[in-house]
Amino acid sequence: MSFEAIKGISDAETLAKARIAEAEQQARQMQADAEAAGKAALEAATTRAENELKELRRKADEQIAEKTAAMDSEIAAEAEQLRQSAQLKLGEAAAIVVERIVGG
Repeated sequence: MSFEAIKGISDAETLAKARIAEAEQQARQMQADAEAAGKAALEAATTRAENELKELRRKADEQIAEKTAAMDSEIAAEAEQLRQSAQLKLGEAAAIVVERIVGG
């Protein structure tokens, strides 16, 4: 084999090793980029989920406050009706007692 043939083979091997090393480096970089993109996507999804949860809680608290206010209003009206009814019955009971005492 001639010196030029040996040099050509050696150069080809060196070039192949360099290309393999470059391909391996590109593969590592692609993996690192994919991991970073995945991490960023996960963080973004987590942030969106947390924000949606906060909004759902806010809406739920708002609905609870509205329902509580409505119930408080109903209870107050019912209590007033019961108080007025009791007041009427108290007056009627007093009239009956007086009538029995005086009339009897």
